[in-house]
Amino acid sequence: MSWRQATCDEIYAFYTEEFPEYIDQLPPFITPTAPKEFGISFRERHPIRKAERPDRDFIRRPTWRTDSDGEPIAQNFSDFEELVSFIQSPARYDPFQGSEYALADPDLLEKSDPISDGVYYGLDNWDRPWVLAIDIDAKDIATARAERELDENDLEIQSANTSRDDALLAESSICGADPAEYPYTFEDIDRAIEYGFETRDLFTDVFAAEETMVVYSGQGVHVYLLDDDLEYGYDEKSREVLNDLLLERFEIPIDPVVTADRSRLLRMPYSLHADVCRVVQPIESPAFDPRTEARPQFLETESELTHD
Repeated sequence: MSWRQATCDEIYAFYTEEFPEYIDQLPPFITPTAPKEFGISFRERHPIRKAERPDRDFIRRPTWRTDSDGEPIAQNFSDFEELVSFIQSPARYDPFQGSEYALADPDLLEKSDPISDGVYYGLDNWDRPWVLAIDIDAKDIATARAERELDENDLEIQSANTSRDDALLAESSICGADPAEYPYTFEDIDRAIEYGFETRDLFTDVFAAEETMVVYSGQGVHVYLLDDDLEYGYDEKSREVLNDLLLERFEIPIDPVVTADRSRLLRMPYSLHADVCRVVQPIESPAFDPRTEARPQFLETESELTHD
């Protein structure tokens, strides 16, 4: 069994046919107006209306228009229907319509409306003092495992364009295992999920957190601490301490940059991770198996052995 990348037709089918069914299941901190931003990535760059500006493969759109003091004055998405329309057809429903920074009208171009290869939302939130998330990536787990397997003296970096991590993975047995041609194995995905629940337990036991969530992110997990008691500010220093605690004391391979960045964009729950054809989603157990439990509907008619 292996992963594969979703086709553009499959991505379009997912966001028009399946994704709307999940809207009622979104966490309460994700609404058309609560996150300060939504983001969309494209597989192919798309022009904006302003002349002589580079085409974009990623856009960020605020949920509110603000005044000079940064206070919200008008919604960019009045309801979920408008937000979903933007995700389905970003150029046609760009909230920047009327601005020269809007995506170019596909009716005036030879290329079609860009496809939402990835859908993201901002952790910075209008309705909550914070949304704190921990990112655990299967590739980081695989890289650490490769480092343990290989002697530094045996590591051959083939070119200046090859990073040390890529060289480690290439020299180890990891890239030859399933999922083929991905920088981790299914064992690393499973371990990332286990780490996610270990982190959630730490939030509960060490921080007395009452509201937590583990989300399968496609190639790892996001772990949320959602208690919004103002007693816990989770300012920059607090987040540094949390990073040190998880990395050094408990040896959980988190990405510290995500924890520290209050305005980080993360994959939106129930969106499609198009690189692996899997649905991002909250999970309840470390026994969760994304190979069988995160398949989008467009894969249900395909043979796991021959296509996925």
